[in-house]
Amino acid sequence: MVRQINRRAVLNLIRTRQPISRADLARMSGMQRSTISLIVEELLQEGWLVEGDAVPLPRGRRPTFLRLNESRVVIGIDIRPTQITIALADVNGRFLSQEVFPTPGSVQLAVKEMVIRVQRIVALCSGKTIEGIGVSIPGRVHPTTGSLTFVPNLKWAGEDLVTPLHAATGLAVVLENAANACVLASLWFDQGAYGSATPDDFVVVTVSEGIGCGILVNGRLAKGMNGMAGEFGHISLNPEGPKCGCGNTGCWEVYGSNRAALRYYAEANPQAATLSFQDLLRLAAQGDELAVAALDQMAHKLGVGMRMLITALAPERIVVIGDLTKSWSRFGSAIEAEVAGQALPGAHRPPVVPAHQDGLARLRGTVALVLQKHFSA
Repeated sequence: MVRQINRRAVLNLIRTRQPISRADLARMSGMQRSTISLIVEELLQEGWLVEGDAVPLPRGRRPTFLRLNESRVVIGIDIRPTQITIALADVNGRFLSQEVFPTPGSVQLAVKEMVIRVQRIVALCSGKTIEGIGVSIPGRVHPTTGSLTFVPNLKWAGEDLVTPLHAATGLAVVLENAANACVLASLWFDQGAYGSATPDDFVVVTVSEGIGCGILVNGRLAKGMNGMAGEFGHISLNPEGPKCGCGNTGCWEVYGSNRAALRYYAEANPQAATLSFQDLLRLAAQGDELAVAALDQMAHKLGVGMRMLITALAPERIVVIGDLTKSWSRFGSAIEAEVAGQALPGAHRPPVVPAHQDGLARLRGTVALVLQKHFSA
């Protein structure tokens, strides 16, 4: 156990500080140099690390720097109600290829299409070591069976995605809620992205067709019974409100999601053609008053829902992920104002920040899902 902990500590130091020398590993980890040498040699033999060029010094032995071996790769699959993205990434989260296709009408067709594309990627990965397949899903996954327990925007409850993907490829498959995957992405790839170290208590809010929440508490991902922790998007803000995909009425996501903004616009302009959320953002940028009003209403409702998160969880930070971050100048101030207006006396008001992932947070989360078994404490 101690050896495994030391090994993972060394891997994480190399991952976050690469390129790094053995001497610096010993200094930063507090381990003996002999211990570092044994671990590094083992990781080199297993192909996790590669050595770089030695750096000349005025005197003494020249240190050789270590970095992760980028020939170790992960296949990531991000499933959404409208589209599925399959990507290949190296261990540093750098994407080598991506493919997007419409989400099929049934889970059976979706699995078939995913298998075809994954097998194509595997065939092109000669000379690389594929660590596994990470899959993010807009719903909840049972922590022991791996089956889908709650997928209101896909209607795939009870389905098993892991078994057919593993059977077709022979690769390990890890399936997780999209918001939880985004928490891992923030932990792994966002060090210092927001001006400070990643906190031990924060919430990720994913905003797309629905609203998802991933929660980190005391440095650990909150799962809850049957993996259902974090479904704030399905707390009702108004029992008399519109019907939600989960079967309830007036849920947060029917007011603060992309679909909600599109509904606001359609209600104000019934003659308008069917739009995408990207279309709505573009219309607002062009000065369309109805589009601006729809997005403002969405931002207001997002802020209302975030007050629940702050009161219930007292996070240090809230990270927002979704297409709306491309227009954060429009959304950010409105959400912050709503949050500030209802803060409890003496409570910490966390900053609400957009993810700096260029839309790749979910995919980066799928990479972290696979690699965490090697790197997590």
